[in-house]
Amino acid sequence: MLSSTAKNLYWLGRYLQRAESTARLLEATQRMALQSGAAEAEAVASIFGLEDAFFVRHPAGGVPELLDFMTLDEDNLSSLLSTVRAARDNARSERNNLTTDVWESLNGLWLEVSATARRPRAIVDRGALIETVKKQTVMILGAAQTTLLRDDAYNFLSLGMYIERSDNTARVLDEKFHRLRPDGTPDAAAADYFEWSEILACIGAVRTYRRIYHSRIEPMKVADLMILRRDLPRSIHHCLWQVDLNLRELADSYGARGEADRQAGALHAHLRYGRVEDVFAAGLKAYLRDIRVRTSRLSDQIGRQFLFD
Repeated sequence: MLSSTAKNLYWLGRYLQRAESTARLLEATQRMALQSGAAEAEAVASIFGLEDAFFVRHPAGGVPELLDFMTLDEDNLSSLLSTVRAARDNARSERNNLTTDVWESLNGLWLEVSATARRPRAIVDRGALIETVKKQTVMILGAAQTTLLRDDAYNFLSLGMYIERSDNTARVLDEKFHRLRPDGTPDAAAADYFEWSEILACIGAVRTYRRIYHSRIEPMKVADLMILRRDLPRSIHHCLWQVDLNLRELADSYGARGEADRQAGALHAHLRYGRVEDVFAAGLKAYLRDIRVRTSRLSDQIGRQFLFD
């Protein structure tokens, strides 16, 4: 496979996952805004690392301005408009490696989002747009899972998807956990059900939490679920396990291993044998920052190993 093809598929996976994760987070933000108002806008902008860019553009910005910034702002490379367009551009270059189901669904989503962006902002229903992007990206990722040939093209698409998903889960947990518990302690006393359930809603895991723990929502169990549960598709452990598996399959296909394989294996082992008590003993913020830094290095190393640049 050409390195340019591998790069396009890797970034197709990242942009698709980014659009879906952003839509989920914005949906939860709309609900939380009823309770917390403008403070929620700053917290969500921080998750994307866009607090400075957002407040430069909207100095007194609240949730309505944030929703506009994260949905239809063409100058914001993390907006839904920008990420869906980037995913579609990468997919258009690799149509031979995609099925008709995946391509037509993604192209249809882009046509709908771009048509919405051309309407006057005053009449755009941003909530409906967010719901459309969430549902359609879930459908596209599902079509990829059920129709794509299991070859190296699928491996590169999956690598991008799981790297992006892991980073998103770490960002959401870090920002929202420390907003509710500034000292980072997992004390369950006086934990507000609605505030903690919104963290789980950002990764679609509210019902999953109830099925696993059969108890009220507790901060330590929320962190355990989002970090260490391998059987939860959006946990950090599950994502880095899948990154390791896809790199192993590529190594088997190409007959060679490199630094990216070593880093992926080390990260997976770190999560596999981790305990939530040790996470809090080390400090949740420091632990999540370390995971994000190592995941970013792994992404860079994947690019170098497969000659993306």
